[in-house]
Amino acid sequence: MPSLFDPLTLRDLTIPNRIFLAPMCQYQCEARDGVPTDWHLVHLGARAAGGFGLVIAEATGVLPEGRITPQCPGLWNDEQANAWRRVVEFGHAQGAKMGIQLAHAGRKGSTYRDFEPGKSGTVPLEDGGWETFGPSAVPFPGLATPTEATPEYLAQVVEAFAAAARRADAAGFDVVEVHAAHGYLLSEFLSPLSNHRADGYGGDLAGRARLLLEVVDAVREAWPVGKPIFVRISATEWTDGGFTVEDATEVARMLRRHHVDLVDVSSGGNVLAKIPAAPGYQVPLAAAVRQAGLPVSAVGLITEPKQAQQILDDGSADAVALARAALREPSWPLRAAAELDCDACARYPNSYLRGRWPAVEPVR
Repeated sequence: MPSLFDPLTLRDLTIPNRIFLAPMCQYQCEARDGVPTDWHLVHLGARAAGGFGLVIAEATGVLPEGRITPQCPGLWNDEQANAWRRVVEFGHAQGAKMGIQLAHAGRKGSTYRDFEPGKSGTVPLEDGGWETFGPSAVPFPGLATPTEATPEYLAQVVEAFAAAARRADAAGFDVVEVHAAHGYLLSEFLSPLSNHRADGYGGDLAGRARLLLEVVDAVREAWPVGKPIFVRISATEWTDGGFTVEDATEVARMLRRHHVDLVDVSSGGNVLAKIPAAPGYQVPLAAAVRQAGLPVSAVGLITEPKQAQQILDDGSADAVALARAALREPSWPLRAAAELDCDACARYPNSYLRGRWPAVEPVR
């Protein structure tokens, strides 16, 4: 059996294969109340039916001001948790495990959707926007200047992550992923380019990682001991003077001591930078962070089954996460099973059996 289709066990959870759906923003809560909709049921449900072992829902605000846009989902109240439950139950019925990414957008919150016609940047208060918060009063280019978060506000953030984890458990999710990547709040604290604080949440790497570790500890206490916690990090900012892969590896060592189970390795997003995007361009980052002793998932222009299999064969990662490729092809894992000559590994819904991918003829 190809390792891409081997199960992965973390704590008491066994994920049926090593193919994850990466969390991708959908911006489809049109009522602006953070309640997931039919869109989320269909979007995530299609990938669950398409054979992904773990389906991770998009960045979900732990507070109203933790959303990226007014149309992002949340998990700060029970109405939202109840709406997520039906998505989780459908995914489970297809044989997938279900995860959710808990997030606070920080200084990159209160923005227009990237497909809003003629609109970009920060949503003003009169149009449904809100005050944003960051480690320091340093804006992301093109966005409003955030308010420097007080220690009291940071304590609220920590508790909000814990409360969201409790609601995620009540909704039936199997995994929570703490979002500490792409220039959102926890990522902003990790970076010396956005964190200029002089208190215990700034300075050296230990200080800049303090908020992330406080969040992880609070989530671990709130989340069932048998369920795993993931953390997504940006392993480099692709900019001189920023957060580096060496920093990321040290943070992963910290996360291991704080009972995190897997690090989801991405990059960039906190500052404007020229990113050398190419097939598998973030895989070396995942391989480096894996040296910290925690399982890792690799993401970033992983598009072909043989490419994904090679990442695991090389020992660069323990799982692969698909993003844009999964938007184009909800049943990517079913094609992968055929191309890797492992059709028996494919998890087809009964109603789709007539559409099985044809077996690939061996090269003679």
